[in-house]
Amino acid sequence: MLEQNDMGAMHGIRVLDVTRILAGPWATQILADMGAEVIKIERPKTGDDVRAAGPPFLHDKEGRETTDSAYFLSANRGKKSVTLNIATPEGQDIIRKLAASCDIFMENYKVGTLKRYGLDYESLREINPRLIYCSITGFGQTGPLRDRPGYDFIFQGMGGLMSITGERDDLPGGGPQKLGVAFADLMTGMYTAVAVLGALNARQRTGKGQHIDLALFDVVVGALANMNLNYLVSGKIPGRMGNAHANLVPYQVFRCADGHLIIAVGNDRQFADLCLVLGRSEWAEDERFRTNPSRIRNRDVLIPMLQEELLRHNQADLIAALEERDVSCGPINNIKQALEHPQTQAREMVITVPHELAGSIRLIANPIKYSDTPMQYGTVPVLGANTTEVLTELCGLNEEQIHALREKGII
Repeated sequence: MLEQNDMGAMHGIRVLDVTRILAGPWATQILADMGAEVIKIERPKTGDDVRAAGPPFLHDKEGRETTDSAYFLSANRGKKSVTLNIATPEGQDIIRKLAASCDIFMENYKVGTLKRYGLDYESLREINPRLIYCSITGFGQTGPLRDRPGYDFIFQGMGGLMSITGERDDLPGGGPQKLGVAFADLMTGMYTAVAVLGALNARQRTGKGQHIDLALFDVVVGALANMNLNYLVSGKIPGRMGNAHANLVPYQVFRCADGHLIIAVGNDRQFADLCLVLGRSEWAEDERFRTNPSRIRNRDVLIPMLQEELLRHNQADLIAALEERDVSCGPINNIKQALEHPQTQAREMVITVPHELAGSIRLIANPIKYSDTPMQYGTVPVLGANTTEVLTELCGLNEEQIHALREKGII
């Protein structure tokens, strides 16, 4: 029988995952962590595109390089891998059989592709009216760009994120920058997981599933939060400010005597305490700097003053003194330092799970901490590892039928 841990918050929910790359897999990994049974459909022989997105690649127990990238490992734990060519009538029939017993169907094909296969929402809800069908695309199911594909980088640019990320054009290194991770993909994955949970709750009331339409472009536009409202309220287009904050001052990176330090002052009391630590209490009484709005208006005066004073102090002493007064501050860690930090270890953010080829692999834990339904961390599947069991248990196929599909290259 197909195994499923009964301790997770999503126990009893089955997800048919027909997504690739990152946004969809990130969402379904969240659901898998919560205890849902996630059946990942992959192309025969090659699988999800990001299996090949390396190096680095995972090494097996003998130290040999496998065909699974670190990228793939980051977003696909806890799933069952089924290889299936859904461009064939036989593959489409199997998808319909699986959808009949699933709660959630998640896809990220170009608009119209699955309709040609008879696997669109309208077709599948005839088979399963309770099915929650989630489509993830670059620009959504409507609008003039609905047929255009695109990757995360494109949406960071088109959605406005890169216009506010990076150093000012008039400074060395100035110009637009993308974030160091796939912001559009990851945020879309998060929104998708939230959307699915909402649809499940609605289904409890109505007994019916529904179609969810998510676009990476929409997500980037929507996630700009206060920067969007800064424009809508003022009419002024926000620009790049490097490490500074548009609405709080001081809130940026400073140089100190032996390195860099982030100081994030969130209110006037914290600013007064920062001044006290620096031996410049008079700055907190200066009308130019006493309140956050006045500090924003006089940013170009205050920041050089702070910078000059901070160069007289070392990082460790500053952190100790500022933390004592509850002024938020911290160093800029590299990823190794962040993952080895005592706080990271105390929060058990690095986990180890078994793996068929490598024996075991280290992954990053889900940051959600439930008190009664803890996260369920399964392995990252080898390509096609669960094809036979899923087709047997959920589709009722026998050994001879499965062999015939394999001979035709359909699975």
